[in-house]
Amino acid sequence: MDADIARVLSYEIRKEVADRYFGFRKLIEEDSQDLQRKMQLQSRTAEQAVGHALTRVYILLGDEALIHDFLQLIGLEERIFYDPYLLESPTLRARALAGMRAHGFTRAGRFTNLILDSYQLLEESVTVYRERFGELEDSLETIKEEIKIFYKKNDLGNIMQFFRAMDGGGDGPLYGEIQGGAADKLEATMRIEPPSPIEHSLPIFPPLMPLASVKKQLKRLAERAFLLHRG
Repeated sequence: MDADIARVLSYEIRKEVADRYFGFRKLIEEDSQDLQRKMQLQSRTAEQAVGHALTRVYILLGDEALIHDFLQLIGLEERIFYDPYLLESPTLRARALAGMRAHGFTRAGRFTNLILDSYQLLEESVTVYRERFGELEDSLETIKEEIKIFYKKNDLGNIMQFFRAMDGGGDGPLYGEIQGGAADKLEATMRIEPPSPIEHSLPIFPPLMPLASVKKQLKRLAERAFLLHRG
């Protein structure tokens, strides 16, 4: 075969392999970037919805012991979105309770209903949050599977052996530079790392029990909190 034709064919084959390799890699990287954007949005959603609803309950209870009992009741092991300053700041209190409508015939009843309504909003917010959290986990698993398929179809060692064979087994232009430790370094550089687990960036919320299931316990907490506020 004419040497010029052989070089052209070799170039086209190398280009096709490279385009396929980097094209597939780019798709995975774009999926990973899209997942990161969704995680950032979900983080803001958690702060705005779940965080606001949870903060409102903290402020209404107004006591660390009561807050501890509440978190035990709903199954949270840590005080997410909690800051002791919440219990001391009139500004934060007013902001957290803005838009809430107290209903009931007595002050104690209205206060209790505020806590029950706040829990209802918290439950709804957590339900939506968990659904979106699950969608993010599904996206992460899809990316992991894409990476597995990528390595299965684009083994760098096999690609370099193929190029070496095209070069006649010698030190061709793409093979000669990646022998020995350099090959391992190149493979490490080209490796695609999957995104970190979702829980590394976003808090995990357990499913909350329906209001009807915890209504009695919440009313008892509300009674204790009302006595504290009245005092």
